Amino acid sequence: MSLLRFLEILNWRDAVDILAVAIIIYNLLLLIRGTRAVQMLLGLFFLVLVYYGALLAELPTLQRILENLLIVLPFAIIVLFQQEIRRALVRFGRNPLWGLAKQQNVVASFSEVVLAATTLSSRRTGALIVIERLHGLRNYVENGIALDAVVSYDLLINIFQPDTPLHDGAVIIQDDRIAAAACFLPLTPNPELSKEFGTRHRAALGLTEETDAVAVVVSEETGTISVAFDGEMIRDLESQGLRNALYKYLLNPQRGTP
Repeated sequence: MSLLRFLEILNWRDAVDILAVAIIIYNLLLLIRGTRAVQMLLGLFFLVLVYYGALLAELPTLQRILENLLIVLPFAIIVLFQQEIRRALVRFGRNPLWGLAKQQNVVASFSEVVLAATTLSSRRTGALIVIERLHGLRNYVENGIALDAVVSYDLLINIFQPDTPLHDGAVIIQDDRIAAAACFLPLTPNPELSKEFGTRHRAALGLTEETDAVAVVVSEETGTISVAFDGEMIRDLESQGLRNALYKYLLNPQRGTP
């Protein structure tokens, strides 16, 4: 069928259908880009190619084995890609207008967070500050110590002092208020992560892999400031770089780069 003939029989419903499928596939590819899911997807694709190769070559034993594997393939996909599926559902369930209004509430706390992070960095005091965006962090707030306090430089500095009971764990900020401190976060399961990253960095990456939160990390060993978002880490930030990153991520309901 020639291209002109195809265009002649293509109506607007077909065009919308093709466009919708293309958008879904494109966003799914963006979702798994740079993650372990890419290697797993390639492995599954290789199994399918081997199966069709066995059909063409008439290899009944290999064909029967692969048929049994392909029967359980849908269940394997759900298990292997459960993290990516969860993240996709969270993104599809966002309300951009509500999210933008919510993110505007944290603008007033930028200066306090930046000032506290730079001060803790100069003292080489470890810290982990998480700022909620659209995906609620109630589960993590409830496993910490509830505070419900206004975000302030003095409070953040005192929380992360090594001799205080709240310094271990993360501070979670919701709607321009410190909801809780000493919160424990999930560690990233990424086996390819550099050994230079400590527990705070792994917790920041783990949380941002599962949610759309922004995490500010101050290294206890080096004093460097990092920002984690969407499973990626930006390291060695100065005061202005940290401020720019927070503005970019928190005021953009979609993913951006500082």
